[in-house]
Amino acid sequence: MSTLLTYDDVVANLTDLPSLPAVVMELLNSIDQEDVDISVLAKKVSHDQALTAKTLRLANSSLYGLQVKVTTIQQAITYLGFQTTRNLITAAAVTGCFPEGQCEGFDDKAFWHHSIATAACAKVLARQIRFNQDYAFTGGLLHDIGRLVLVTSFPQHFARVISYRVAHDCSMLVAERAVLGIDHVEAGLALAEHWNFSDTMRLAIAGHHDPEAPGAGFLASIVHVADAVVYALDLAQVGDDLVPQLSTVAWAALGLDEDAYQHLFRETELQYQEITTALLS
Repeated sequence: MSTLLTYDDVVANLTDLPSLPAVVMELLNSIDQEDVDISVLAKKVSHDQALTAKTLRLANSSLYGLQVKVTTIQQAITYLGFQTTRNLITAAAVTGCFPEGQCEGFDDKAFWHHSIATAACAKVLARQIRFNQDYAFTGGLLHDIGRLVLVTSFPQHFARVISYRVAHDCSMLVAERAVLGIDHVEAGLALAEHWNFSDTMRLAIAGHHDPEAPGAGFLASIVHVADAVVYALDLAQVGDDLVPQLSTVAWAALGLDEDAYQHLFRETELQYQEITTALLS
C-alpha cells in the first residue's frame, strides 16, 4: 500500500486541524499593518483567560527581565512593545493548540521541548548579532511545526516514518521523504499559508534545513544554527534523532567567536527552563 502524500493532500487536510483563536489569527494577519488598534486587540485577547494567563506567565519570565510584574495584556504591550507581546500570544496559543497522543511513537512533549529550546537559542543568537529577537524566537518556535501537521493529519503514515527512522538509523527528515514523499518543511509551509504567517516566518520555515539556498534569508541561518546547537546540547532529550548536518556557511555568517558560543550555550539552557515552565506547565 502506497503511503506517498502530496502537498495537495496536506492542504486538503488543513481544514481539519485545530484552529488558532480568532484573535491570534487577527494578530498574525496584522503583522505588516501600521494602523492596528492595539487596545482593541488587547481587549480581545483578555477575553480568552487561558491564553492571557499563559502569555503573562511568559512575559513575566526572566527571559524578558522586566522589573515590574505585568498583570494585563495592555501592560505587557506597554513594557515589552506590541511586536514582542504579539509573539508571546502566538507562542502561548500554538503550544496549546494541537492534540497530543495522536500518533504511536511520537513524543509530543519532546517535540515542544525541542521547539522551545530552539526558540530560546535563536533569540540569544539574534541578540548577539543584533537581529530582530522576536522574529528569531518565533522562527525557532515554529520551525518544525509541519511535523505536527503530519502527525495530526496522518498519524498512521507518520507512525511508519518513525519505524523507518529507527530501522535505517537516519534523520527524521530523510525518513519523512522516503516514506511519505513529502517532508515537514513542505507541510510547515502549507500551514504557514493557511494561518497567514508573514513572509519572514515562511522563509525561516522553508530554509531552516537549507540556509544556503538562494533567497533563504538570514533568519533561516539563525534558526538552522539554533536547531543544531539544541540537538548538540540535548536539552530536549530527543535521544533518538541525529544532530542535523550543520551548514558551515550559516555558522560562518553569524560570525561569533568561541566566547560568544560559550555564552550562547549557557543562556540557552537558562532561558529554555524558563520558557518551558511558562508555556508547558
